[in-house]
Amino acid sequence: MEKLIITVTCDSTMSYPSNPNNPTPKGLDVVAEDYVRSVNAGASICHLHGPYTVDAKIQEDGTKLSDLDIPGWHKLRSGITDNVDAIIQYGIANGRFPQRKLLMEDQRPDMISTCFNAHDECFDYEPGNEPVELYAIHDREELKEYCEITRRLGIKPEVEAFHYGGVWNAMRMMEKGLLDGPVWTTFFLGWKGGCWTPPTTQAMVYMADHCPPNFIWNTSVMDPVEQWKVLSAAISLGGHIRVGMEDNPFLTPGEYARNNAELVEKAVRIAHDLGREIASPDEARAMLQMEKREPFLASA
Repeated sequence: MEKLIITVTCDSTMSYPSNPNNPTPKGLDVVAEDYVRSVNAGASICHLHGPYTVDAKIQEDGTKLSDLDIPGWHKLRSGITDNVDAIIQYGIANGRFPQRKLLMEDQRPDMISTCFNAHDECFDYEPGNEPVELYAIHDREELKEYCEITRRLGIKPEVEAFHYGGVWNAMRMMEKGLLDGPVWTTFFLGWKGGCWTPPTTQAMVYMADHCPPNFIWNTSVMDPVEQWKVLSAAISLGGHIRVGMEDNPFLTPGEYARNNAELVEKAVRIAHDLGREIASPDEARAMLQMEKREPFLASA
């Protein structure tokens, strides 16, 4: 069985705003330090959110998305790569497409997360808090342009699949010769909203069993009770996993991790108990057929 690739996502305020150990409110330097600790603990991919703001209301075009502070992304990235070797994956797939194009052109991350199904998210994970709502279509013309830009710039897309339609759209792009394999796809289970898929092992197995050849699957679970069960199953079945305070800040239900590295360390322990070794960043690059590049000096 291939070594396990662990993705960590340290910076987010939308999922669990009451988390007392979230590094995000403490500034980009503190967030970068948390990513560095997490890589040293065993993560090979850093899924960054960077600084952003969310639309207060639905816009005239029917979207409700995020606006990006592009220079801040470069600062966060440099705070990580100046200290450890890691695969840098830019997140915020709900960012406005023109800004994300500028972000790719300006900074050229190793990977960029792209939602291959419609965005319909409701970050309603803490009773009593007003949830953040996000909406966008991500039509196939947009996905085509993503594939063209990432190929030109040497950036590997992460195919975000909140349901199986996301995988179908990726297959469509492959059929048209726009998306190269191996395709890295993440199944998002338990993420609330109109694209919800249950946070269960059965749902994960269904998606994994229907993944076509030349797809490598990863799993994110937004459910403190079910997450570790589903991720353990993913590890045992040969998939890969994502942990971090966006997905689940709890080591056990009700017990907050002190930092994101503790969540990575728990994933590593589970993997070792199941007899699976952890991939280094270089080993993950080899599996994903990515070349290691020199740090990109952004214009910002």
